Amino acid sequence: MAADSIETQDSQANAVDPKLLELLVCPLTKTTLIYDAAAKELISTAAGLAFPIRNGVPLMIEDAARKLTDEDLKRR
Repeated sequence: MAADSIETQDSQANAVDPKLLELLVCPLTKTTLIYDAAAKELISTAAGLAFPIRNGVPLMIEDAARKLTDEDLKRR
């Protein structure tokens, strides 16, 4: 199996269903989230948090999230 094929399979396995992304909101503020595919995170600018996505599953708990830095917020 070619390396490109393995990478494609890995990215598909880790992909988040677009329909799910439409339904998800920040668990703290109930506001819309921004999907950052490169960082594999869902961003809540209102809460100042980035929720990780692991194996295609968003971890929507505050303890799993990282705080956004000033740099992160400038990019949004």
